Amino acid sequence: MRGAVHPVRLPADERSPFRALPLRQAFPLSVIGGLLFALSFPAPGWWFLAYPAVACLLVAAAGQRARRASWLGFVAGVAFWVPAISWAGRYLGPVPWFALALLEAALFALGSVAIALAYRWVPRVVRARAGRVWGLPAVVAALWTGREWFSGSWPYGGFSWGRVGLSQSQGPFTHLAAYVGVLGLSFVVVYCVAVVVSLGLVRGVRLPVRVATAGLLVAAVLAVPAWPTAVRGSVRIEAVQGNGPAGYFDRAQPGDVLRSQVAATDVGARDVDLVVWPEAAAEYDPRREPVIASALDAVVRSVGAPLIAGAVTQTSTGVLHNTSFVWDADGWQASYDKKRPVPFGEYVPDRWFYSKLAPSLIGLLQRDYTPGTKPNVLPVAGIRAGVMICFDVVDDGLTADLARGGADVILAQTNNADFDGTDENLQQLEIARMRAVETGRSLVNISTVGASQMIDPSGRTIDRVPAYTATSMVADVPLGTSTTPATVASGSITLVLALGGLLVLLACAPWSRRRR
Repeated sequence: MRGAVHPVRLPADERSPFRALPLRQAFPLSVIGGLLFALSFPAPGWWFLAYPAVACLLVAAAGQRARRASWLGFVAGVAFWVPAISWAGRYLGPVPWFALALLEAALFALGSVAIALAYRWVPRVVRARAGRVWGLPAVVAALWTGREWFSGSWPYGGFSWGRVGLSQSQGPFTHLAAYVGVLGLSFVVVYCVAVVVSLGLVRGVRLPVRVATAGLLVAAVLAVPAWPTAVRGSVRIEAVQGNGPAGYFDRAQPGDVLRSQVAATDVGARDVDLVVWPEAAAEYDPRREPVIASALDAVVRSVGAPLIAGAVTQTSTGVLHNTSFVWDADGWQASYDKKRPVPFGEYVPDRWFYSKLAPSLIGLLQRDYTPGTKPNVLPVAGIRAGVMICFDVVDDGLTADLARGGADVILAQTNNADFDGTDENLQQLEIARMRAVETGRSLVNISTVGASQMIDPSGRTIDRVPAYTATSMVADVPLGTSTTPATVASGSITLVLALGGLLVLLACAPWSRRRR
């Protein structure tokens, strides 16, 4: 017919090898990928499952149209997030658990759409085999990393749990966190998997070459040496896990948690330089409560060392803070007020709105903590101690602040009592381990109930105590002095990767279609 428009057919060797799988294959792959990814986090913490998990998710998304990719990504996100954060419903029930899981699954779906479009658009522009094997995976990994950064930033400060890099605390690539940070490690893992996926799909490459190329890539990554962390001396720390009734629903009487901490402190420990208690272990402000001040004085005198503890403090205007403070023979010396309280845990954003949606749940959270403004590095016992309060440990910006503030050691104080019997405390411990490697600093993870460990700058455990046991651990902890590349440039690396991946994707988009 005259004037008819016919589609242009590319030669077979120029067509994209990343064809979309039919739904009957892509759907189960998405579910399997999500479940394997959940298993790579504690418990059981099988880090190696992150690699087939990412492969399943990439293959399922590759070549799909945006709508189908979004549904496949959402299904994968649900399969991952629902089991991975089941601890969120431990006391408050399924509503907050599923609300958070579904929100994160929706953000996971957004990343899946971007990756699917990359597999559709980039090969149309990059037709060279080398570009499809090496270049396209870089775009895919950058988009994945950008999605992790975005979900860790929005809404209300985001939720940085569940990153690929955080699953690798026991893996062979852990040391790379000192170079590129946790998000950069996510990029490295996803890139390696994406290259293997490309090698499996791109035509014209013989099987021995595919296998050898994949092996050389992994070997090259493993050949990167651990960052040469420098230390100067050590500090002898006693970290006390009181195992008191610190949970929100434990119906504890005022002073119960404090007494459990005092009882678990080994006052006979020799040559201790510093005692560390967990988050809110002193309960209330000792400057306002003489009974608490007297108990802290007794501990300091008996051990002969200053104490860093946590408490709920209140200003003269009624503003509440979650505070970590230094107490010595002369009383209160310095403090850090938590800069980023946890939404729906330590404060309720837009309370007027959420009170209408779930009045009974929101009503349980009667007090709202206010963000602090003080530095999170405190001078104590002749050193500079970087302080992390609970979920601070998952915050990239606060981690960088510790290093820039000159912290010699990191004290991660937390209260996991509300997640008794779940995997939350184990997951948080492994996040803390990654932060030790990333910053090149020893880290003391001390909880009210566990899991409590002392970790050196390489991520190795120095000392530990059993969970749900009233006890303390005393050890010499190395003091870090080196500056890792991650503490200097990890934020810039993440920004470059995220923006670079998005810009390449947009540049390859078919904004105009040629017709013949």
